[in-house]
Amino acid sequence: PVAEARVPLEHVPEARIIAFRAADGGIEHLAILVGDPVGFAAAGGTPLARAHSECFTGDLLGSLRCDCGPQLRGALQKMASHGHGVLLYLAQEGRGIGLVNKLRAYSLQDQGLDTLDANRALGYGADERNFLVAAEMLRQLGIARVQLLTNNPDKLASLAACGIEVEGRVSHEFAGNGVNDGYLATKAERFGHMIGEKG
Repeated sequence: PVAEARVPLEHVPEARIIAFRAADGGIEHLAILVGDPVGFAAAGGTPLARAHSECFTGDLLGSLRCDCGPQLRGALQKMASHGHGVLLYLAQEGRGIGLVNKLRAYSLQDQGLDTLDANRALGYGADERNFLVAAEMLRQLGIARVQLLTNNPDKLASLAACGIEVEGRVSHEFAGNGVNDGYLATKAERFGHMIGEKG
C-alpha cells in the first residue's frame, strides 16, 4: 500500500481508496473499501469482494460495447447495501492487453470476429489477466475469506488457487443493451461465464 484516502462516492458516501504498488514499481492497483470490510472480516464476517479490471471506455466513457460500467457501479451499490465490501480495481485493461490493443481488437470485432478471436488475432491469449495481484491485495488488507461478486469461473478458481477462501459466488449480471448482446453471448458461450445461472 502506498496511499490511502477517504473518497466519498455517489451512492457510497463512506468509501475509502487504498492504492497498491507492486514491488517492481509497476502501475498501481486500487482497493475501494465500502463500509469496513477489514474490521468485518476480523470479526469473522465474510465481506463482498469484486476483482474488476479497469475499462476506460466502459467505466469512464459509458461505452455500450461492454457491461463494465454497469458492473463497476452495480458492485459498489451492492456492497453499500450489504454493508461491507472491497472492490479491487485492477490495472489490467482489455483483459490484460491494454487500451491500444483493445481498440485494435474492437476494429477486428467490427469486421466480424468475436472478443476471443480478436484477441487471438492480435497474438494474445483469450484472457491475459493475472489475479494473483487481487489475492495479494486482499491478504495485505487482512481479508482471507470473501463472497465473490462475479460471473467468471476463472476468477473463482484463480483466487482460490492463490489462497483466498471463496465462501460463495454472488451473481453479477446486467441485461444487454442492444449493442453488447453479442459480447455477452461470447462471454457465456466461449469464456464460460455463468450468465443466467444462480450462484
